[in-house]
Amino acid sequence: QEQLVESGGGSVQAGDSLRLSCAASGRTLSGYTAGMGWFRQAPGKEREFVAGLRWLGPTLYYADAVKGRSTISTNDPHSTLYLEMNALKPEDTAVYYCAAYSAWSEELPTFVGAYNYWGQGTQVTVSS
Repeated sequence: QEQLVESGGGSVQAGDSLRLSCAASGRTLSGYTAGMGWFRQAPGKEREFVAGLRWLGPTLYYADAVKGRSTISTNDPHSTLYLEMNALKPEDTAVYYCAAYSAWSEELPTFVGAYNYWGQGTQVTVSS
């Protein structure tokens, strides 16, 4: 079972920026997945899609809640996935999860069930 490991979370003030990272046991992420995604889960809420990257293209996708404030990217050997978030708001407070899916699809899936690899999550807390 592949393991994804997130890092970069923390406690920040509204308006600050954070960059989250996701690595997979030293392997190249694009070597065994069709795409990657970032999800988040706030207390009492369902896990929701934040941003994703489909290796074919590559093609990038963003949820409306973070569009224009966030950038998903990867490094050249595709060993690490990043999510840079700017102008953070208190409503961005959540546990952020990195995920990967291996089944090919024409569009990047945005629902939890499509992803078969998950990280343990990293907490992001934004204070007003």
